[in-house]
Amino acid sequence: MSELTRVLQAIAQGDPRATKELLPRVYEELRSLAATRLAAEPTGQTLQATALVHEAYLRLVGSEPQQGWGGAGHFFAAAATAMRRILIDRARHKKREIHGGNRQRHELESDIVPAVEPNEDLLALHAALEKLAEHDAAKAQLVELRYFAGLTGEEAANVLGISAATADRHWAYARAWLRREMEKGGAGEKSPVIP
Repeated sequence: MSELTRVLQAIAQGDPRATKELLPRVYEELRSLAATRLAAEPTGQTLQATALVHEAYLRLVGSEPQQGWGGAGHFFAAAATAMRRILIDRARHKKREIHGGNRQRHELESDIVPAVEPNEDLLALHAALEKLAEHDAAKAQLVELRYFAGLTGEEAANVLGISAATADRHWAYARAWLRREMEKGGAGEKSPVIP
């Protein structure tokens, strides 16, 4: 990780060679995070882990290669946020009327796979997570790291610079808060499982 931190600092200082070094150093970790996140999506998801990594990477580094990163933890937290936003954008896109969002889907034959519904659960979680961020940004960031980036409690605690015990307490609070908020919003029993 110290080598990654060095590369991130070089990018912040404007070194163009450092930007080229970054992707090979983080690619496998980002791909693993993306695969974990996509495994939780409904079946029939057309977005692949590789495409999610590339799009997230472009959002992180593509437009502003001089972005200042506070280290590897900050970079991976930003990557988790970028992946979450990409998935939310795709779910919203599929829900739009022009893309069939208002149409009723019917199974034509039992051996034909039905069209994938927009992920209502993900949109409900996103709305609840936005409210949690207004209420407590640190707990919302912990949820992003655990749920969207697939980090363990200890890994997320390290990224956030808090103890594992504090992360566990924040995680329990955030899970309960999100469940309650999603039930108020009508997601009810359809709400995504937040382990």
